[in-house]
Amino acid sequence: MSPKADPKADPKADSGAASRDRRTDLGTTAADAGPPGPAATAARPVFTGAAQPYGGGDPYADYRTADYPFTRRPDLADRRLGAAVIAANDEFFAPRESLLLPGPADFDPRHFGHKGKVMDGWETRRRRGAGGGAPHPAAEDHDWALIRLGAPGVVHGIVVDTAHFRGNHPESVSVEAAAVPGTPSPEELLGAGVDWTALVPRTPVGGHAANGFAVPAGRRFTHLRLNQYPDGGIARLRVHGEIAPDPGWLAVLGTFDLVALENGGRVEDASDRFYSPPENTIRPGRSGRMDDGWETRRRRDRGHDWIRYRLVERAELRAIEIDTAYLKGNSAGWAALSVRDGDGDDGGGGGAGEWREIVPPTRLQPDTNHRIVPAEPVTARQVRIDIHPDGGISRLRILGSLTADGAARLAARHRELGG
Repeated sequence: MSPKADPKADPKADSGAASRDRRTDLGTTAADAGPPGPAATAARPVFTGAAQPYGGGDPYADYRTADYPFTRRPDLADRRLGAAVIAANDEFFAPRESLLLPGPADFDPRHFGHKGKVMDGWETRRRRGAGGGAPHPAAEDHDWALIRLGAPGVVHGIVVDTAHFRGNHPESVSVEAAAVPGTPSPEELLGAGVDWTALVPRTPVGGHAANGFAVPAGRRFTHLRLNQYPDGGIARLRVHGEIAPDPGWLAVLGTFDLVALENGGRVEDASDRFYSPPENTIRPGRSGRMDDGWETRRRRDRGHDWIRYRLVERAELRAIEIDTAYLKGNSAGWAALSVRDGDGDDGGGGGAGEWREIVPPTRLQPDTNHRIVPAEPVTARQVRIDIHPDGGISRLRILGSLTADGAARLAARHRELGG
């Protein structure tokens, strides 16, 4: 359902725009080393060739990227979900941990250390050949990093971001994935018996660019191996997809946060994304600063803002938390909560049943966690929060338990994905 079709949606609302992002929207074909002409097309935008040396001014002015539809899905390798780079064969110039830092990479042209230029990313030393007669690396020589996903799931797309690496980026990359239960060590992951699946075959990439790769949806994975040939630097790695929680773990918990990102909840739509994304409201932990929540632009009409969520599965809701942490002069004035017991719809918003308000417009206090207990448990598949008239919230928690049919569907999906 589009926002205009939503019975409580504001027809004047829009999704906002990440207009503060200074990145350009340029793609290249596989044979193109620079921005394409008007007629250039590609089935899958891939960036190849070296970027020009930094010439001063805004370092992102010539950054190359494209609108990858899969980036609208959660980042399974988000550090805030518990993802980590657990090992790398080399990190001489820049540490592996920077690969998963939130936000774009920074660049200070004057920052040098004892090992050379300080870069915001993962950078390995230059590889050499066997000797003076063969000084170049062998064709298969490469560096690698092991990544534990913060939330296991189905990968739909990967971005290998080489921002600010201009001549020291890898010639090509590949990405493999594995599904390993528990908390395996790097030695166990690299040992015999682990089944690695190629998600991105060895593909040329470009410097100072967001190299995007669509991945056909398939199995559920827990770990990735990022390979760069033969060496070089990568600023960020983003792994977008569908979070697939462990139904056994959720069953043991019994009552849990049904809309939390790590548990498989997701944002379906929102009226406004101007200052910060609505997905922040279902991230782990409490917000640590103002931009770690959801804040809308100031309204100059008589409408209101909203977020629509899909729970991990059909469930019985028992308690609600609406947190405005770090939102003080800009917190929402009032909030109302509605539910719909839609069944069989996978994100379009057209599930069965009408919206039913379970929390009437309630006054919110700035920088406060509000705890609300409905008069009786409510069964639902979708939830919508309406804030009046604008402003923001930092977190929304919907506490409850899966229904029997919801738990059965989640378990069947887990088996289907190889869990």
